[in-house]
Amino acid sequence: MTTVLLVDDQLELRAIHGTYLREHGFNVLTAGDGEEALATARATSPDIILLDHSLPRRMGLDVARELHEDPRTADIPIVMVTAHAYGAVGRKARAAGCVGFLAKPCAPSRVLQEVRRFTAAASA
Repeated sequence: MTTVLLVDDQLELRAIHGTYLREHGFNVLTAGDGEEALATARATSPDIILLDHSLPRRMGLDVARELHEDPRTADIPIVMVTAHAYGAVGRKARAAGCVGFLAKPCAPSRVLQEVRRFTAAASA
């Protein structure tokens, strides 16, 4: 079963997107801040990470950069999910190692589409 690490400080979004992904056959782990995201990613090696940019304790870009630079987690695809416009954060997200970018608010079906896209590419 494909494991998704869903990182967002908004409990409601973790619940909505997590439930939707679970209903579509994914194992979903969650984290509410940057430090928890790093610890969970390192402990579980998820198949993909959906990462909010604005997080307590460590910003999403810092988390992405650190995971991308760590040989144990460097190959995990990270999709930045943020309310910030692409131009403001998108280029920095790519430079930090993110493979995708979703603008909030986004429909759970759009999140599912990105998870499928990047987990299918990783398993191919």
